[in-house]
Amino acid sequence: MTRIIAGAAGGRRLRTPSGSRTRPTSDRVREALFSAIEAWCGSFDGLRVLDLYAGSGAVGLEAWSRGAAAVTLVEHDKRTAGLVRDNARELGCRVADVRTATVRQTLAEPPPADGPFDVVYADPPYPLGEEGLAADLALLPAWLAPEPLVVVERSVRSPEPTWPAGLVPHRSKKYGETVLWYCSTPDDPDQQETRP
Repeated sequence: MTRIIAGAAGGRRLRTPSGSRTRPTSDRVREALFSAIEAWCGSFDGLRVLDLYAGSGAVGLEAWSRGAAAVTLVEHDKRTAGLVRDNARELGCRVADVRTATVRQTLAEPPPADGPFDVVYADPPYPLGEEGLAADLALLPAWLAPEPLVVVERSVRSPEPTWPAGLVPHRSKKYGETVLWYCSTPDDPDQQETRP
C-alpha cells in the first residue's frame, strides 16, 4: 500500500500500478526525501515540483499535499499516467499536470510558461542505463529555477549519475537497496548549512 505521508492529504491511500513495471518509492525513503527537501527549502509552500518517471505519482502528489504550488508528473506508460490522473483527482489535487510522454520527449520541449521548477525528483526504472539517464538529465537545466534541488533515486549498485553542466552533487544517502543522490547549483556559502 502506498499512501500520502503528511500534509493536507496525509494518510490518504494511492492506487499503484499492478505488476513489476514500476517500483513505488517506499514510505521510509519518501519520508527521508521530504525531510531533506524541507531542510533545504524550509517549506514546500509555493514550490514548483517536477516528478520524472512518476509511476503512481506518490512523490509529486506528496509534494502537493505539503504545500507545493504546482506539480508536473511525467510518466511514459499511458495506463500508469491515467492512474496518476485518477490519484490526483481523488485527492482533489487540481494543480497536477500529468504528461504522458518519455522524460526525454518532455524535457526537449520548451519549459512551461508559468515558471521553472524548484525541486526535481527523478526515479528512473532500473533498466534505464547510465547513458540513457545522462541523456535525459542533460536536458534538465532549461527547466530549473536559479537555485534548484535535483534528487535522483537509483539502485545502490548504480554509479553516481552524470550531472549536467551547472549542477554539482551535494550528498548521497543509502536506504537498503536504494540510494538518493542530491545535487544543486554550486553552493552559496550563506546557504551551505541549509542544503541537504
